[in-house]
Amino acid sequence: MASKPDPIDIHVGSRVRLRRTLLGMSQEKLGDALGLTFQQIQKYERGANRIGSSRLYKISKILDVPVSYFFEEMPSDVEAANRGLSDVPSEPFEVDQLSKRETLELVRAYYRIRDAKVRKRMFELVKAIANAGRS
Repeated sequence: MASKPDPIDIHVGSRVRLRRTLLGMSQEKLGDALGLTFQQIQKYERGANRIGSSRLYKISKILDVPVSYFFEEMPSDVEAANRGLSDVPSEPFEVDQLSKRETLELVRAYYRIRDAKVRKRMFELVKAIANAGRS
């Protein structure tokens, strides 16, 4: 029986992919910096292989983020299940919206807005539009 990837490994891998993609870095370039193949990076990003702590530290340095970045925005059901707060196993974790190309392109464009005030207003506008659709 094949085991499923741990939801935390999937989340961490998706955050590696997000940051790498936002930087415009290829899997091959990240792999070269770590002395790995791009296939190994693919396995990390899918959560198929767990990233060890020393390797995660090196990845954080290469991608210029703190190690905590990889655990941010973890779905609450995954957090609860891993804290022992839930008797029900979490639903299978799917790579979230952050991994979609459209989202990555939007984020890149957003950060190309040089004026911080304009960027903040765009952020508030998008949130307002999203919330208006819920009513």
